Amino acid sequence: MIHRLTLSDVLAEHARSRPLVTAVVDGEVRLTYPELDARVTRLADALAARGVAAGDRVLWLGRNSHAVLELLLAASRLGAVFCPANWRQSTGELAFVLDDLAPKAVVWEESEAAAPLRGDDWILMGAGYETFLAGGSGGSGGSADGDPGGTSDPGGGTGDDTGDDTGDDTAPVLALYTAAFDGRPAAALLSSAALVAHSVSLLVVRQMEPGFTFLNSGPLFHVGTMMFCLATLQIGGTNVFTPAFDAEEVCRLVEAEKVTQAFLFGRMIDEVAEANGDGRYDLSSLRFVSHSAAWDAMTTVDDSPWCRSKMGGYGQTEVGGMLTFLGLAPGAAGPAGRPSPLVQVRILDPDGREVPAGEVGEICARGRSLFSGYLNRPELTAARIRDGWHHTGDLGRREADGTITFVGPRLRMIKSGNENVYPAEVERVLKTHPAVADAAVIGVPDDRWHQVVKAVVVLADDAGPVTAEDVAEHVRARIASYKRPRHVAFVEAIPKKGFTPDYDALDAAHGGGGYPGG
Repeated sequence: MIHRLTLSDVLAEHARSRPLVTAVVDGEVRLTYPELDARVTRLADALAARGVAAGDRVLWLGRNSHAVLELLLAASRLGAVFCPANWRQSTGELAFVLDDLAPKAVVWEESEAAAPLRGDDWILMGAGYETFLAGGSGGSGGSADGDPGGTSDPGGGTGDDTGDDTGDDTAPVLALYTAAFDGRPAAALLSSAALVAHSVSLLVVRQMEPGFTFLNSGPLFHVGTMMFCLATLQIGGTNVFTPAFDAEEVCRLVEAEKVTQAFLFGRMIDEVAEANGDGRYDLSSLRFVSHSAAWDAMTTVDDSPWCRSKMGGYGQTEVGGMLTFLGLAPGAAGPAGRPSPLVQVRILDPDGREVPAGEVGEICARGRSLFSGYLNRPELTAARIRDGWHHTGDLGRREADGTITFVGPRLRMIKSGNENVYPAEVERVLKTHPAVADAAVIGVPDDRWHQVVKAVVVLADDAGPVTAEDVAEHVRARIASYKRPRHVAFVEAIPKKGFTPDYDALDAAHGGGGYPGG
């Protein structure tokens, strides 16, 4: 086992090597690496006392919090699997996750969506979480009132990295639900080895240095935020947490904590620049991509390959975040750049043969940072991982200079804000409306969100009066609100290619466009 390196091992080493470095900032919570290690040990013991063992799942149901990182590290310490759920989902979607994941323990925050699902094995965030954590048998200084107390021996208790026999770094430790590309979401399983490998690649391209501080201002159920959170852990930096994006709070935290990087893109950057239009906050510690004259004047324009390339590349949850980086290919012909040093990429035809440069095929990959498969989805896993390669489901092209161009999803996808929306899922919900006989979903361009969902609906012959608002509300009540149709068109029939909608014809007739890669 001398070659293993789990996330728990990374934490234990930092507790020894960086005893004075702040690991976590979340409101009033400030933890050094030894303090974080001690809390993770107590949390792992408390979860173990509840019956959580190797291979069991632990679910987080809430917004961003230091608890997310603690639970992930505790799961690593136990050999368990941690899943941060999308807290924006509807009650029905969360019920599916609970049934599919079958977690041994759920840590949750009060929410309208979660309230009807509460069970006996749920651990309430806040004082209840602190009391639960303090109740573990390992570590020292814990008390029933939730005081985290002092620090434990960084290698003691469950976290002893000389005696823990559950430390298989190839075993899944993180489950992230992907968008429902076939009508229902699937949990992609990532191992410590994959997450460590991806973190190393990212911190090289981003040129992270000691003192790197990341603001977790994007959702931690999203790989885009999680990958930076873990790379910051890997380099021994500081993770700052805020429950959800708020432009003025981002400004305050950047100044107060001297934040180096934050999860910000597009409209989020504009809102932060607007919130600091009067220059009240010093954002100069933020070493970020050039965006606008106002933004660049407030921040420090970073010259790392990641920021010079405007954070370009290609990625997905199943590859741990980024598969290719434009920052590894300055001046490249392909806007997705070159693969991470720890992966291989091939562009394959439907028979698994590599296509020549310049021809379009499926982007396929293998390497240290790739996922292990999907939880409880053997058929999907077999379809996506075959002949030694992960088939991404996305089309690409290798250019003459060897770089990669992302062409678009093999299955049509809508990109609304930073969220992936798959027509199959929304269509399935639309068809449960008693007045809907048939439906198809397209994406239409939108100035704020890049694309929004448009439903093309055929009403049943005996349907009473139905409005666009009725249709949109039916969807919003059953799946996440960002997936609801912003526009609805009622038609006599859906054009088809065989048994499936003719999406090209629907786009032409109803203003569709703006798809990823288009």
